[in-house]
Amino acid sequence: MGALALILFLIIFILILKGYPVAFTLGGVSVLFALIVMIIVPDSFRFTDFNLLPSRFMGTINNTMLMAVPLFIYMGIMLEKSGLAESLLETMANLFGRMHGGLAISVVIVGALLAASTGIVGATVVTMGVLSLPVMLKRGYKPELATGVIASSGTLGQIIPPSIVLILLADQIGASSRGMSQVDVGSMFKAAFLPGLILVVAYIVYIAIISMIKKDWAPPIPVADIKAMRGKGFGKRVFKAFFLPMLLIVAVLGSIFAGIASPTEAAAVGAMGATLLTIFERKFSWKILNEVMRQTMHLCAMVFWILLGATTFTLVFRTLGGDDYLIHLIEQANLSPMAFLTIVMIVIFIAGFFIDFIEIIFIFVPVITPIFNTYEVDMLWVGILMALNLQTSFLTPPFGFSLFYLKGVAPPEITTQHLYKGIIPFIIIQIILITLIIIFPQIIYVFG
Repeated sequence: MGALALILFLIIFILILKGYPVAFTLGGVSVLFALIVMIIVPDSFRFTDFNLLPSRFMGTINNTMLMAVPLFIYMGIMLEKSGLAESLLETMANLFGRMHGGLAISVVIVGALLAASTGIVGATVVTMGVLSLPVMLKRGYKPELATGVIASSGTLGQIIPPSIVLILLADQIGASSRGMSQVDVGSMFKAAFLPGLILVVAYIVYIAIISMIKKDWAPPIPVADIKAMRGKGFGKRVFKAFFLPMLLIVAVLGSIFAGIASPTEAAAVGAMGATLLTIFERKFSWKILNEVMRQTMHLCAMVFWILLGATTFTLVFRTLGGDDYLIHLIEQANLSPMAFLTIVMIVIFIAGFFIDFIEIIFIFVPVITPIFNTYEVDMLWVGILMALNLQTSFLTPPFGFSLFYLKGVAPPEITTQHLYKGIIPFIIIQIILITLIIIFPQIIYVFG
């Protein structure tokens, strides 16, 4: 029976790679597979086992942790409409433009601030690609450096809280642990904060060093141009572009870290704050509100349909004894916890080339979490490693999603080769960070 459960997992994975809708593949194939097994192998799976599905569905829908998802999505889309990214990029370029690599450092800082404000990778990469790539190329930046900086900075939303990836990982780890691992959204946010900050600093250090060595790769903006860009009221523009978003970030993350608000309550604060910020920027209208709510509804519908499909898959997989069979196989193979972690990380890294992080989380986490619990491995640590791994796969040629997003809005002179060459140093930085967290797990507990 356990072997049949693994066959189900393999069939679903292959169908998703072929492009079939994830939610209906997870749910529909699992039900059909269970019915076929009932006919071929009587008593292996009973029709009454499906009676557990309604209560599991309602448990998912009533999960207050998942209420943070639509609120954070709304917050991110509303901030995108507010013109925040454009104001931040202009301000940071004025502040850092005089130094070699200043524009690139500005893009990294803006990417980090947008990640802490929105957490939506595709929107961040596209926005920064449209706004900053033409400017960087016009200022004489090497195309490889410019594209690498934008793609890597745009994916910081995968690891810097408030991240949808971290929320979904926390939910799935908690649901799959059978009470053995106490991982919640707040602990995931705290654990991810320092790794995200280290990544931002590492990007900036790399840019500063490469700009010093190869001065023609990242020339400074002429002083005359900076003076012309600043003009009257520069201080006020800095306040609006930098202080207000920072106030929103502190209100959301600070309230979680201080224990004042739960992640769901903080998400509501963020959604309201993003709306007020858009009003303050005079970009708010009923048309904008309608667009934001529609986009939020579409994204949430996709996430929750996949989640319900994943719930069905987990029920069938476990009823067939798939998790127990996997544990048995690993015990027979005498794999150490580190060897199993290495295999999982490699598989997730490769899967990230082909399918989105949401599918990876809903397919893999319910399967691997019971095994890690058997090894008594800290699932908070594993969750952060998975989040960083998923972020890295977003950047890795030839199938990195961020590279596709950027290529779609890049000028015609930017080739795929530019994207592939430019992203390699940033992938190396991320791999180094993952290795550091594996060797020094205490990094994730500094704020926890």
